[in-house]
Amino acid sequence: MYFFKTNGGIVLAVLVSAFTQREFYQMVTRMGHAPFTKLGLILGALITVAPLLAVNAPLFTPENILALAAILFAIRIVGERNSDNRVESLGWTLFGLIYVPFMLQFLVRTLLLEGPHAHTGLALVLWLIAVSKFCDVGALLTGMALGKHKMAPVISPKKTWEGAIGGLLTSAALGAAIPAAFGSYFPVALSPWLAAAIALPVAGLGIISDLVESVIKRRANTKDSGTSIPGIGGMFDLSDSLILTAPAGYLIFKLL
Repeated sequence: MYFFKTNGGIVLAVLVSAFTQREFYQMVTRMGHAPFTKLGLILGALITVAPLLAVNAPLFTPENILALAAILFAIRIVGERNSDNRVESLGWTLFGLIYVPFMLQFLVRTLLLEGPHAHTGLALVLWLIAVSKFCDVGALLTGMALGKHKMAPVISPKKTWEGAIGGLLTSAALGAAIPAAFGSYFPVALSPWLAAAIALPVAGLGIISDLVESVIKRRANTKDSGTSIPGIGGMFDLSDSLILTAPAGYLIFKLL
């Protein structure tokens, strides 16, 4: 993402959000519901890029587009042929907008943050991604070596408390190492020790995000959210941990 700079990062964020939202609606369809996929994806892309649009057009905020989406979906269900599925279509389509693009648009907000370096926002997003995703790596390796106590046996049988602790410690170490090595890119207030402390709750939210996706996949009776990424599954399987960490990270960075 660094080589694409801020504008490229925004494009990537929109693409990740769109593919994740599409896979979310596909899983909802497997549950037997009928979300408004095309309309939802168009509005989702607008929501994700809205922080950039709002710089020059204040009305184009994510909140305003989300409100517009609720209006359009409400109008849409009036003409829905399957009257027994209207409420579910409205609810799942709107939830898909809130849970995926509305949450991931905080990555774009973070990219637009100003700081001591021209690419401070980009550095913060890369830090957030690294802390979120390497928690998975640390949890996997620690869980394989030491895991004994199941964290959520019904939702995700392979996850253990030992693995979670290993993942959190991995994220804290990496969270401290990045600003220690590239301090000029980050806000002055973000010392390595503070970065390590922030990494712990951020990584914890990443674990919860992964469990939420597991709940959705179990409800849809599917192992992977899709097949777009060989060896991993779908985009949702890759981006799941960012859904809760993106807004949390942005709010924390705004306080620095």
